[in-house]
Amino acid sequence: MKLLRFGPKGQEKPGLLDAEGKVRDLSAHVPDITPNLLPGDSLARLAAIDPASLPLVDGDVRLGAPLSGIRKFLAIGLNYADHAAESNLPIPSEPILFTKATSCLNGPNDPVMIPRGSQKSDWEVELGVVIGKTARYVTEEAALDHVAGYLLVNDVSERAFQKEKGTQWDKGKGCDTFGPIGPWLVTADEVGDPQDLDMWLDLNGQRMQTGNTRTMIFNVRQLISYVSEFITLEPGDILTTGTPPGVGEGKSPQVFLKPGDVMTLGIQKLGQQRQDVIAWTQDGVA
Repeated sequence: MKLLRFGPKGQEKPGLLDAEGKVRDLSAHVPDITPNLLPGDSLARLAAIDPASLPLVDGDVRLGAPLSGIRKFLAIGLNYADHAAESNLPIPSEPILFTKATSCLNGPNDPVMIPRGSQKSDWEVELGVVIGKTARYVTEEAALDHVAGYLLVNDVSERAFQKEKGTQWDKGKGCDTFGPIGPWLVTADEVGDPQDLDMWLDLNGQRMQTGNTRTMIFNVRQLISYVSEFITLEPGDILTTGTPPGVGEGKSPQVFLKPGDVMTLGIQKLGQQRQDVIAWTQDGVA
């Protein structure tokens, strides 16, 4: 099942994608797609609905973040060996954990805004894991039992803010609009093995990143187990799992985002995103 939210920003309605790729309105069944839907049998009840019985959403509709009310947006850095190499950094002995502010969350096709003073804004296609039930000191063997589904993430990053203003990566990761997620939340049963998904990102039509989740240093099971030792993972939390090589910082010469650029990216089974890059605005709103 592919769950989504559609409509103007701040006024999104719940929906799902049917087998023909059409958006169907779930408003008669649930008020929104929230963390409260993820534990228990709520997802099973939604999956039992015949999509053909739901109203069809006509026209070219905006898709918002496929989940509202997200409490934690956690991230793993340098989780692909070849990305660590292009960053001139050693392969980590333990997962590198940081956070992205939930205020950076954005729809999958909404504009990405370059922050004020930025010179090194960059892209990162990533697999996002959506937690479905509380995970605390979870074993690797049981880790995937705590997953509701997966989604596509662009972990947009400002490298100077991240690495040249002290040691805390969060400053370069949580800028407004730096967290496009979606287009859909794809339930775990539909995705299957999260360690065999092709992924890619293009900038202005030129391929920048190509990878597969099988080359992660720490796989999804390991990451959930590891993070749950330090932070209780709750339904609706997102854990984004690192990026393959091909980021702008690793190019020679380096390439960074500028207004007018267009990013397109995708992960097998999880759909695609498209973002226009725009300049910072005085009111800070894209």
